[in-house]
Amino acid sequence: MLEAIKYKRGRLEIIDQLLLPSKTQYEIIDGVKAGWVAINSMKVRGAPAISIVAALSLAEELEKKEFKTKNDLHQYLCENLKFLSTSRPTAVNLSKVVDLFIELSKQFLQDENLNKDTMKENIIKEMEKLLLSDILINKAIGSFGGKYITEYVKDTSVSILTHCNTGSLATAGYGTALGVIRWLFENNHLKHVYCTETRPYNQGARLTAYELVHDGIPATLICDSMVAALMQSGKVSAVVVGADRVVLNGDTANKIGTYQLAVCAKYHNVPFFIACPRSTLDFSLSSGESIPIEERPSNEMLMINSIPIAAQGIKCWNPAFDVTPAELITGIITEIGVFQPEELKNNVIKLSDMNLLN
Repeated sequence: MLEAIKYKRGRLEIIDQLLLPSKTQYEIIDGVKAGWVAINSMKVRGAPAISIVAALSLAEELEKKEFKTKNDLHQYLCENLKFLSTSRPTAVNLSKVVDLFIELSKQFLQDENLNKDTMKENIIKEMEKLLLSDILINKAIGSFGGKYITEYVKDTSVSILTHCNTGSLATAGYGTALGVIRWLFENNHLKHVYCTETRPYNQGARLTAYELVHDGIPATLICDSMVAALMQSGKVSAVVVGADRVVLNGDTANKIGTYQLAVCAKYHNVPFFIACPRSTLDFSLSSGESIPIEERPSNEMLMINSIPIAAQGIKCWNPAFDVTPAELITGIITEIGVFQPEELKNNVIKLSDMNLLN
């Protein structure tokens, strides 16, 4: 399995996903500014991976820096966490990690039994926990999702359609939607995987296809415009995608193109699943209308590898995400089970992930 994030105290490296699939190259992230650039430029992407790299980039900086007082440490931490939160706005995982560590720093600041050095060490250790915790969460998502889907479709051998990249390259390892696919493959329940190219950034063609080939999982790449025809052919047992934010009523923001997959799935009676950790659930928003949608630069549509592919002077609209209405979603797969969208409101306490570090 690919290791997209490598970390040992004092050294953080990420695979530069802008170079995939032609080149696998690790880049050292030596601090907060490098972390912000890597996230904003999409050298690292995927909601879980973004939050992990943000935290660990700050851990790298904290490790090298000395502070005069606990308050200096707290102020420095808050300023840099808030700066990191501006790198990409749609994925809620990052903002949750930012809020969590600001609150943790406040608690340490008020603890008279901790000196500034112990406070710094404790914060770094908690940041380091994110990496291992995410892998365990992903494997739980994979297990719950794989078992649920085979029971739901009443078939022990299923074909899955997925969108964008939700695997080792988007997380600390294993993956969310791709984690479900991995579990099905490992347990001999997977017939085939279909992955979309995911225009305009081609995360499916460049990244998901790369992971599937790397792991020897039987897969076929399709263009985004082929989804309806594929479903009409009867070759898709279920659709499984990731999420960047799921709100209280079950509306879900994910990579642009997800909404049209859900519409097609509804028409063809194909079950449509979201796979995400509880940290992606945002119960502060009642519906998807309130989710901020990031818009990306037009050159992502106009060029591929610096080669122009569109008429010069054409205007572009390039939202990075769209919102899939809850009524199109069959189930939301989390690390503690599968929930129908309408069940979220009645399980707020159970699903609220206030301590992401355990």
